[in-house]
Amino acid sequence: MSFLIGIDVGSSSIKVALMETATGRIVGQAQEPEAEMEIISLQPGWAEQHPDLWWRLVQIALRKALVSAGIDGHEVAAIGIAYQMHGLVLLDRHHRVVRPAIIWCDSRAVAIGEDALRKLGPVYCLSHYLNAPGNFTASKLAWVKQHEPEVFARAAKAMLPGDYIALQLTGEVSTTAAGLSEGILWDYKKAEPAYRLLQDLGISPDLLPNQVATFSRQGGLRPAIAAELGLKPCIPVSYRAGDQPNNAFALHVLQPGEVAATAGTSGVIYAVTNQPVADEQSRVNTFVHVNDAVNHPRNGVLLCINGTGIFNSWYKRLLGRVAYPELNALAATVAVGADGLLAYPFGNGAERLFSNQLIGAHLTGIDLNRHGRAHIARASQEGIVFAMAYGFDILQSMGLHPTVIRVGHANMFLSPVFREAFVNCLQVPLERYETDGAAGAARGAGIGAGLLSWEEAFLSLRKLGTDRVSPDLAARYQDIFGRWKEHLQRLLSAKS
Repeated sequence: MSFLIGIDVGSSSIKVALMETATGRIVGQAQEPEAEMEIISLQPGWAEQHPDLWWRLVQIALRKALVSAGIDGHEVAAIGIAYQMHGLVLLDRHHRVVRPAIIWCDSRAVAIGEDALRKLGPVYCLSHYLNAPGNFTASKLAWVKQHEPEVFARAAKAMLPGDYIALQLTGEVSTTAAGLSEGILWDYKKAEPAYRLLQDLGISPDLLPNQVATFSRQGGLRPAIAAELGLKPCIPVSYRAGDQPNNAFALHVLQPGEVAATAGTSGVIYAVTNQPVADEQSRVNTFVHVNDAVNHPRNGVLLCINGTGIFNSWYKRLLGRVAYPELNALAATVAVGADGLLAYPFGNGAERLFSNQLIGAHLTGIDLNRHGRAHIARASQEGIVFAMAYGFDILQSMGLHPTVIRVGHANMFLSPVFREAFVNCLQVPLERYETDGAAGAARGAGIGAGLLSWEEAFLSLRKLGTDRVSPDLAARYQDIFGRWKEHLQRLLSAKS
């Protein structure tokens, strides 16, 4: 009997799943920390975490998952990694971290990305990178070069969060083409790193790690780490992907027209296409999908709202000792529309949807005599849905018209209010599955190590239910969504 480990390195927590290879059954799992991980924000719009913290929590969660499964760690056959996208980890020549990681929701490099876009030109950027340089990893790297030259001088390699965890496990410095694409470090036309952008930013391509395939033997577990964790030495790390491509993979979203969604710290709708499509304003972004191949192109068009679950958790913290199920039940005590209260969850960094503007989070229409805790709970969940629906309209304008959206039964999709608002505002049915990012990474490990075929990897994927559109509710939500958009335009006008 053999088992697969999936590691999901999020910005809220580290999750580990232990999957039985033959059955696809999750036999052990763990999360660290149990509360949300801290995001360090030394200045407005900044967001950092220390990679050494990720690695420490990965080890703790992995040990806990093995204990919960009650198996011998020497039966583990392969490891897969999913990770928070767009981050920047800088290492010196001894593989030591030279500064905290600048993570996905950090906004400090917006101006650098805009300057690179002007120099290279929108036509060149969209045709070669399918995106503007924006606030992604390449721009963050240039920010360090400009503002922390002494730190930059010590840097020998620039990595993504998942690359760093793979390094700790295997000792190998590597990345993937999909990873480079999410950092706007991949040239789609030339199928190579974005050398011209690097040249424009004054960055040596030597900082980039070597490339490995998404599904492949990317390195063997170091004997010393294997001994510490109770695993067999040299087992392969055989899969690596950013959290949103991995979430789509976990839901078996692999073919053109298929769509996945998540609503954790951020909210994402992710559509697979076989075309190199790009949004002219880079409000949504196209990246290499996990099953992309030379004669089998697959890209993921990603809509991201930075402030979704974090908006919900912010309100939860204000309430004190309230668990998420209680918060969801509280939201359900108020009727659709929250009695006129509208919420705008844009308080977690610059939003790509609004050309990287920082517009902040807002509650509007507050009536001090009528509105209470339950109204805010309901308005918060509806406002997050409206933000995602606003971006979904952009995806539809690009010719992406899904007939169903798949999600894991987790995070905000555990809330009946959130699901009701989601399906009726977007007017697309929602299929819920028993899976998450860590389970997806475990499945990927099995494929990458040659232990599972693509078909075998998903035999155990279980659908839990379908939420369908109600014409009456859809009409009510569309009316509220219209008022929400009207006030959003006033917010955006005030910022311009």
